[in-house]
Amino acid sequence: MSTKLKTIARSHGTSLRCGVLAGGNWIVDRVITIDAYPPPEQVGYVLDQSTGTGGAPYNVLVNLARLGVDFPLTGAGLLGQDREGEAILQDCRQHKIDTRCLRTHAHALTAFTKVMSVQKTGQRTFFHFRGANALWKAQDLDFEKTKARIFHLGYLLLLDALDQPDPRCGTRAAALLHQAQEAGLKTSVDVISENSERFARVVVPALKFTDFCILNEFEAGWATGFKIRQPDGHLDPVALRHAAGALLQMGVRELVVIHYPEGGFARTRKGDDAWQPALKVPAKALAGTVGAGDAFAAGVLLGLHENWDLSRCLLTGACVAASSLGHPTATAGVKPLPACQALARKYGFQPALEPRD
Repeated sequence: MSTKLKTIARSHGTSLRCGVLAGGNWIVDRVITIDAYPPPEQVGYVLDQSTGTGGAPYNVLVNLARLGVDFPLTGAGLLGQDREGEAILQDCRQHKIDTRCLRTHAHALTAFTKVMSVQKTGQRTFFHFRGANALWKAQDLDFEKTKARIFHLGYLLLLDALDQPDPRCGTRAAALLHQAQEAGLKTSVDVISENSERFARVVVPALKFTDFCILNEFEAGWATGFKIRQPDGHLDPVALRHAAGALLQMGVRELVVIHYPEGGFARTRKGDDAWQPALKVPAKALAGTVGAGDAFAAGVLLGLHENWDLSRCLLTGACVAASSLGHPTATAGVKPLPACQALARKYGFQPALEPRD
């Protein structure tokens, strides 16, 4: 390990740990581009289709690989013993992602999502099959044996076995995050967008064992009760800040990051805030928004791993998210980091969201 990485590891208090271990949902996305979403009993037209990565660990790890990071990447989860599962394993090998913690199940199918993406707007509708992900309990995941610095888990609310109650920590996912922290890893979580009462039961217990919480504005609102996106479509920056503060009060240890199409906001345990407007990507460069949130998360996690300042982390997230918009799938649009950063100079930024007291 380089002197720089040793210094970073000591500053993180993780004793020479290096790399990202990501576990949770491994999904094959079948993205179908349509002209418009039709009303019931009417026809819509398919303009294009493509197959790509899906799920938090898959997307984040492949994005980090495509960015060109020089630290280890490891995947953990459960696949079916089928063509889709083998394709995921092969894709990971091509991106130099360690698959030793990525198991297969003989009696379950690999999860998939059919994504209907409207060409002109990028608006998406998801039809998801849970598959083997629903059975993953992470029982053979030994954090004492990994050298990773960050454990990224996603998506809460879409991992049936880990969403189950745990007598000590609240949920099995919370217990898993607790084990990671006890072994010296920093933990990061993401959740699925589901507006239901399950947020309080499944997501909140995990926050006490989360160092970095990365959510979109709807998920942050559902978790805390704040209406961040107003009925007229505008973001309420006051509600945004309150939601971040509430998530910290719920137990997040270090950092809350809330991303949204207009940009991103972060608040630390110390009370420091950072705002980042999204890049002004022209319509002709917009191929789809599938995976933009995971791309943003990958950029932020890269910065956190390298101990960058918070503003640089958010800027990197915004650049990686903008790059991902150039392809209908979740990861194929992501370019090496310098090319992503160059998009900021090429496109500029959307109007900044005005912070208000």
